[in-house]
Amino acid sequence: MEKLLIIGAGPAGNTAAIYAARASLDPMVLAGPLPGGQLMLTSDVENYPGFKDPIVGPELMEAMRLQAERVGARYTYALTSKVDFSKPPFKVWTDADELIEAQTVIIATGATSRMMGVPGENELIGRGVSTCAVCDGFFYKSKDVIVVGGGDSALEEALYLSKVVKSVTMVHRRDTFRGSKIMQERAMSTANIHFLMDTSVEKILSADQKLKGLQLKDKAGKSFEKLADGVFVAIGHIPGTEAFKGLLTMDKEGYIVVHDGTKTNVPGIFAAGDCVDRVYRQAVTAAAMGCMAALDCEKYLEMNSAPAAEARRN
Repeated sequence: MEKLLIIGAGPAGNTAAIYAARASLDPMVLAGPLPGGQLMLTSDVENYPGFKDPIVGPELMEAMRLQAERVGARYTYALTSKVDFSKPPFKVWTDADELIEAQTVIIATGATSRMMGVPGENELIGRGVSTCAVCDGFFYKSKDVIVVGGGDSALEEALYLSKVVKSVTMVHRRDTFRGSKIMQERAMSTANIHFLMDTSVEKILSADQKLKGLQLKDKAGKSFEKLADGVFVAIGHIPGTEAFKGLLTMDKEGYIVVHDGTKTNVPGIFAAGDCVDRVYRQAVTAAAMGCMAALDCEKYLEMNSAPAAEARRN
């Protein structure tokens, strides 16, 4: 019987593990076969506090894991295949057919960026292709970039980048944006934001393993090239919450709904990081939520020590 099971080992899960271990909760972290979250695809991280020089994403994640292990967290590298949150102790099965029972659970399964699925994309992610303007915009100061997408996220990315880069070209496959009217008006009134509507991406172009630009196709079916120093893909995110559908309250896009900090609709189940946060999606905000979840969990266990003891006897 585990006091606390943490599902996920990105910034939220690792931070929750650090705080929970220091509170003597002896947490187990179900990290999956490739732990670390989206930062595993990030090259230089310059906006995480505490590092004078840029740190590579995987190194930051390893540092968090080692810190958590040093204070007592335990890691197992398997995926969640099925859960039963109907009553405590909560049951989680892994893809190795292992059953883990826990008094409390913190879900920190993150989210993944929805990608275009065009040739060259996977090879250049983190090397000219990005999914986060706030994270990577600084590297393109005074350069020309492209933002792909037509919703509020894409418009927000373009507006943020317009303050940093030389020019932003928005590429959208439809003839109108899906984003809110006020965001459209702001983008269209910004002098260094330009638009290619009714235009789809066919291929990401590179030279010497460096981004060159995009191969695009207009509404007439004619292909053409658009050169750029950076490409930002902003076509949405997919929260990693599939295993919990029907068990926890979620919004229409699958993000877990929390209240009073990190509490879900099931007492004893908490959620943190990008599987909850559809707005900020930063490593530092995910880490902060991981801290909150661990503190919420500690308080829950203190208030429910008698029921937990009864569950262990049964």
